[in-house]
Amino acid sequence: MTYTPPPRTPHRRRTRAAVALAAASALLLSACTGSDSPSKDNGAAQGRPGASSAPPALPVELAISGPADGAANVPTAVDVAYTAKNAANVTVKLTDPSGAEVAGAAGAEGKGWQPAGQLKYSTKYTATVTATSTDGKPTTATTSFTTMAKPGKLGKVTSIINDKQIVGVGMPVIITFGVDVSKENRAAVQQRIQVTSDPPQEGAFNWFTGKELHFRPKEYWQPNTKIQVDARTGGTNLDGKWWGERDVSFTATVGPKFVMEVDNATKQMTVTQDGQLLRTIPVSLGRPKNPSASGNFIVMIKNEWEWFDSSTYGVPADSAAGYRTKVYWPQRLTWDGEYIHSAPWSEGDQGKRNVSHGCTNISAAHAEWLWKQTRIGDPVIIKGTEEQVKWGNGWTDWSTSWDQYVKGSAVPYVPAATTSASAAPSASASSN
Repeated sequence: MTYTPPPRTPHRRRTRAAVALAAASALLLSACTGSDSPSKDNGAAQGRPGASSAPPALPVELAISGPADGAANVPTAVDVAYTAKNAANVTVKLTDPSGAEVAGAAGAEGKGWQPAGQLKYSTKYTATVTATSTDGKPTTATTSFTTMAKPGKLGKVTSIINDKQIVGVGMPVIITFGVDVSKENRAAVQQRIQVTSDPPQEGAFNWFTGKELHFRPKEYWQPNTKIQVDARTGGTNLDGKWWGERDVSFTATVGPKFVMEVDNATKQMTVTQDGQLLRTIPVSLGRPKNPSASGNFIVMIKNEWEWFDSSTYGVPADSAAGYRTKVYWPQRLTWDGEYIHSAPWSEGDQGKRNVSHGCTNISAAHAEWLWKQTRIGDPVIIKGTEEQVKWGNGWTDWSTSWDQYVKGSAVPYVPAATTSASAAPSASASSN
């Protein structure tokens, strides 16, 4: 699908208002001048020969292209598609057998109409599209269709972000699927997911895997941004056999810009909030044979404590190189086990040398303080180590260029589209 244009801003509205006011002033001046010196066209305006009149309204051309009238076995994620030429206004009314109206809104760029939620299975619906011409005459088209029976294979659809959660400025919207969405179906699935933000910010989708679809803004979310996500995935065909189990909708709020930056050259972490330095923390990173990865990470998981066990990556805990340790204040950065965490055993090395197995070691006091400040989605930037993080080893949305990121969208990305706080579908959310 394609991006909708950015929403009109108050500045633009004021500009148009100024133009309208200037036009009104010009008309007023003309009228005053005409009272003293009638123009040659004054008689024409009063009905004499040569009088001008508004051109007649062009006839409306309206057609519903789907679902076809009488269609059966229609997916419950269907949209009403239509074309309306020479219309000043178009409305769509979708009703069930009882006559109850289904809520919905125009799709991206006004192309078609999308129900606000999944339709019911095995139910007959009637869509009435009314297009009004410029002179107020309505033209109507109608189609009736019946939705499919409930399929036997329903794939789960979930969100990493909880409803009303406060997240960090680097947090991507992540929708996960219980089965791999086939490459052939990804565009259709992506088109049914809308992300809107207040204030508006440009963003793009990226299919990390067939089971995981991400959306991030071009730059970090602005602090205090309100995010609304509507994933109308219930009844969507995922791979030809499995269908989306349900719709997913939630809101989230972005917290302050809390950033942790680790420099291997100085063995220090600088912690800032909204650009102000809060604390400088000595660190010990991965030893040369177990280097920490450099990259732009975000906090993915936080726990007050976890068991760290070397057997999870193939080294028996009871071997000479193995370990099983209870670690406090861990904050996960990668799937292969890099964390920021309390490491009282290496406090003498922190700020001086790297002795960890790849994690960012900090003191117990600093670890507890930091853990109590952070949120899921807060950025962690590590630089100057011996290797770079691999794509997909964690939520690595920020460890690649924007031009590369947008290539992961199943729908061609259109630059400069923005999310919007309006009710209209978001361009960046629904079509990049």
